Amino acid sequence: MYRIIKIALKIFPRPLLIKLSLLVHKAVAFFMRGSNVHCPVCGGYFRKFLPYGYVNKRQNALCPGCLSLERHRALWLYLKDNTEFFSKEANVLHIAPEQCFIKRFRKNKNFTYTTGDIESPLADVKMDVCRNPFPDNSFDIVICNHVLEHVHNDYLAMQEFYRVLKPGGMGIFQVPIKIDIDKTDEDSSVVDSKEREKRFGQYDHVRYYGIDYFVRLKNAGFEIDEKAKLFIENMSDKDILHFGIIKDDLLPIVKK
Repeated sequence: MYRIIKIALKIFPRPLLIKLSLLVHKAVAFFMRGSNVHCPVCGGYFRKFLPYGYVNKRQNALCPGCLSLERHRALWLYLKDNTEFFSKEANVLHIAPEQCFIKRFRKNKNFTYTTGDIESPLADVKMDVCRNPFPDNSFDIVICNHVLEHVHNDYLAMQEFYRVLKPGGMGIFQVPIKIDIDKTDEDSSVVDSKEREKRFGQYDHVRYYGIDYFVRLKNAGFEIDEKAKLFIENMSDKDILHFGIIKDDLLPIVKK
């Protein structure tokens, strides 16, 4: 199964992968039914989660029911148990909407929900995150997960998110973070896909963030939610295994 996933990730462009996954995952979920692990996003119980990863294979990563990954399940748990995210009326901007979230967020009657992406067939608005088309103070919540590591001028993108977020609004900006390095590794001269994969973790990434990612967010004007940042660290080992979470991951949630 992992070989098939890995080949697909390397061969097919992202828009096509999204369409293909919509056709396949329901059949896979049926055969993976069990009771060992639980996805809080779709509510499914399975024998295990599927392996996933562009370079390094992660076991117990991909939910066969809704295609959530470890980071999605951790975020869902935090938002459900620690915020009013699902119950409060909000104008939401969701960049590069994840399949595991988009239908569920659209069904939320409390949300006025807008999606944006530069290429995804799922998005409402085709847009560049460095040239956000929306007016100042437009949204109560801005979600942009695993996008900034692809963006050359990530600071400009952060500033644009700050601009369109209302005062007191919430930003959710997950990215790959190496917690064992203080300073982000980036080099604009690295353009070879194999070298990017080796150095930044994926062929189309332009950096690998270190712990200073939170400083970058602060420099763009945001206030860091420290409780969210350490949420996973404070989870029990039992829950980490049951929900399929990466123990040393961090949740970058901010406020304006």
